[in-house]
Amino acid sequence: MNTEPSGPARHHDRGTWLVGFTDRIAVVCPGCGGRALVVPRPGLAEPKYFSELLFRPRRLACAGCGAVDTWEAGTRGAGLVGAAPGGTEDPFFRRPLWLQTRCAGRILWAYNTRHVDELAAYVGAHLRERGGASPTMAMIPRLPAWLKRAENRPKVLAGLETLRALDRRSTAADRSAAAHERGDRPRPYGSLYFRGGAY
Repeated sequence: MNTEPSGPARHHDRGTWLVGFTDRIAVVCPGCGGRALVVPRPGLAEPKYFSELLFRPRRLACAGCGAVDTWEAGTRGAGLVGAAPGGTEDPFFRRPLWLQTRCAGRILWAYNTRHVDELAAYVGAHLRERGGASPTMAMIPRLPAWLKRAENRPKVLAGLETLRALDRRSTAADRSAAAHERGDRPRPYGSLYFRGGAY
């Protein structure tokens, strides 16, 4: 039985924002250099809007060495000052991402395997359809040009497989040579959210 698709792979951009992948971020542990996770603080109600993920309290936890840290959004007047996603560091604790590797002369990174899956679906598609979301907010239209180029497709897909393999590892010895602090892209906390109640 032939299981190959009969036509070119398609990707339909649903307008997903990068913030939608910040629910679970793999980072380099500040204590042992292994893999730690950044997640929303347990016990919070589900957010009404996924953009609230930029303001929700976070916890960094390492299963390897037991390191724990917490992050809370700052305040400006009556508003919360949230994180700004993007780049090779997590937007909350500003730790290097665990899932990053050198690819086509650049750094390929992702927050988690769900993020890797979305990038792979887009890069691997021969037919790419735009969604209805504003390109200023959606993740796919804001991807760098080198990642979108057809000639880079094999390299990027191989890089994404490397990220998948990294996600199954957790010790400092397993860490990618690309996963280190660069200080190349400071991410100011700048987005504001006016909440109706306390977190």
